[in-house]
Amino acid sequence: MVTPGPVTPGAPIDPSQPPVIEGFSPSVYGSTETFKEKFLRKTRENPMVPIGCMGTAAALLYGLYCFHRGQSHRSQLMMRTRIAAQGFTVAAILLGLAASALKSRP
Repeated sequence: MVTPGPVTPGAPIDPSQPPVIEGFSPSVYGSTETFKEKFLRKTRENPMVPIGCMGTAAALLYGLYCFHRGQSHRSQLMMRTRIAAQGFTVAAILLGLAASALKSRP
């Protein structure tokens, strides 16, 4: 059995920095973007997702308001509407993913 020779240490690894991989960029955008910039970019790429989220939130809030007022029939209707709005939002996300995947193909 052959014993390994002495190991010469290379450059020290700095755990506070991400690893450097040649030819790999973690972001396709040159500079870092703020939350607001990212939100606006994502909204422009797929505007149906924020619309679905607002519809879901509106149905939920109005349904809770009706429940508080004792209008159980209207509250049930709004909870069903909320489920439909959530389904619309999920479908918008999936369609947006499919569109961006097809767009990025060569």
